[in-house]
Amino acid sequence: MQLSFCKLRTHQWCFLLFNVLLFHALLFGADFVEEYLLQAFPGTYTDLKVLEVRERARKLDMTTARGNISQQYTINYPEACSGQDVFLLVLIFSAPDNAHRREAIRRTWANRTHVQECLIRTLFVLESPRSLSTQATVLREAELHSDIIQGRLIESPGNLTPKTLLAMQWVVTYCPFARFILQANETAFVNLMALGDYLLTLRRHPEDLYIGRVVHQEMPDREPNSPHFLSPNQYRDKYFPDYCTGSAFVLSQDVARKVIVASEEVHFPVPYDVFIGICVRKAGVVPTHSARFSGERHIRYNACCYQFIFSSANVGDDQLDSIWQDLRDERSCSLLETYYGLVACKALTYLDKFSFFNTGTISDADSNG
Repeated sequence: MQLSFCKLRTHQWCFLLFNVLLFHALLFGADFVEEYLLQAFPGTYTDLKVLEVRERARKLDMTTARGNISQQYTINYPEACSGQDVFLLVLIFSAPDNAHRREAIRRTWANRTHVQECLIRTLFVLESPRSLSTQATVLREAELHSDIIQGRLIESPGNLTPKTLLAMQWVVTYCPFARFILQANETAFVNLMALGDYLLTLRRHPEDLYIGRVVHQEMPDREPNSPHFLSPNQYRDKYFPDYCTGSAFVLSQDVARKVIVASEEVHFPVPYDVFIGICVRKAGVVPTHSARFSGERHIRYNACCYQFIFSSANVGDDQLDSIWQDLRDERSCSLLETYYGLVACKALTYLDKFSFFNTGTISDADSNG
């Protein structure tokens, strides 16, 4: 028997409407709740310590220290921003031996150099490898592309926080007029066009901006046998301050300065993204949550969905090429196509949480991380 929508009774229409609403609530409800609960509000800077950090950051001048600072980098590129009005400075954290990944990023999403005639500058931030042959390869790569900054830090997961501070220090010293700084992991895909368009629409003065996918009320790891164990003597608070996950987040220039100043009083052995969250809290900066950043999640691909989102984690090299090919064509998605794309990639992303729905693309991406 063929179903006729015109002949449905009132209670049947109500049942269909209820299921449609329920489907959307389950799919997008968490994002709406996050956007509401994690909404950033301007701070009232009455705490004297906060005011002191903000004032010191405002007066921070790295000019006289440039000579000493340059010695902290094995490979430096001080002319990267000279004579250029940089709108968005992209810092991609990369492992020294991942030259193939860096090349994939250069020919895909980092190939975007402007958004609405505003300049985007992309650099890779590396540590120093233990292998001399790897270092020789990095030196040749830096000479060829002129887009690598390498600190005198031995490659190690425990050095990500010092690496972040070196990156912020480099920004303030050599690129002090860049309005925004995007910090991203090499395993991520970032839609620079969508992100740039969003940053250009900000009505307020670009200060105190720290935006990404916010983690709210995460508890420190109190398990003694865990590699990330943090005792109450090291960190007393029950929760970490809100922070943006390290896969991709954006800072305004003044926040980078505040991180440098506030970091002098932060000595906790915490992950680098939590470290940034602690520093910005000391400076009175509140993180802004955006569901368009994926955080640590891989977003299943849909062309119209990827035109809308800012980032997706754990994207493999092959998928980077296909995504970039679609975005480079700049096909305009209608409102309905965008809606369908968001529903499709959102639903498939949720299904990826179950092992029997996982695809080889995600596994390949994880191996690159």
